[in-house]
Amino acid sequence: MSDDTPVARPAVRWAVVALVTVAVVAVAFAIGRFTAFGATAAPAHPADTSADAGFARDMQVHHTQAVLMAMEIYRKTGDDELRTLSYDIATTQAGQRGEMYGWLVEWGLPQASSQPLMTWMEKSGAHSHGDTSSQTEQQLLDQMGMATDAQLDQLRALQGQPADCLFLDLMIRHHEGAIPMAQAVIELGDDPRVIEVAGSIVTGQSAELDAMRDIQSRLACTG
Repeated sequence: MSDDTPVARPAVRWAVVALVTVAVVAVAFAIGRFTAFGATAAPAHPADTSADAGFARDMQVHHTQAVLMAMEIYRKTGDDELRTLSYDIATTQAGQRGEMYGWLVEWGLPQASSQPLMTWMEKSGAHSHGDTSSQTEQQLLDQMGMATDAQLDQLRALQGQPADCLFLDLMIRHHEGAIPMAQAVIELGDDPRVIEVAGSIVTGQSAELDAMRDIQSRLACTG
């Protein structure tokens, strides 16, 4: 056995000890990071009767009709400004509707609710539509600014300036129904993504209301 052997073995042992120590520290650090991440990455989801869930459901219904009306006028209007505006409405609201559908899937909640429309808004002082259980579905749809089936049929049948003006009248009322819904969930909701989208609805649809009223004036629409 050479004179170098007793010196080499302790060196090897200490190298191994150092590597093991580093590995243990790294694993402990990783576990700590993972635990902390797990504690913050999976917050409680909104409940079935929450404002967030109610908004996601009711606004999907609302957006579906807006997309339908916007695409109808986009296909046949001869007004370039209105065509651009209707395209923007359709694409924006179709995208938002998809987000809302995805939220409910992520939260493990059904897309439909057993409660009447806008029940989730009742706790809002400024934006409540009152006792929804005492109102008919049509009354609630009217408060949401939803067009009736007869109005939609009329929009499909009309052409030219009469169609443009009817669309503007229906979509202005539609936006005026959507904005209070968005304001209510900003007041009552908890999910940051919901509140962010609701804020964009208030901002975007307020600007679209101004644009539609300007077009109404330019086209000399009446009432």
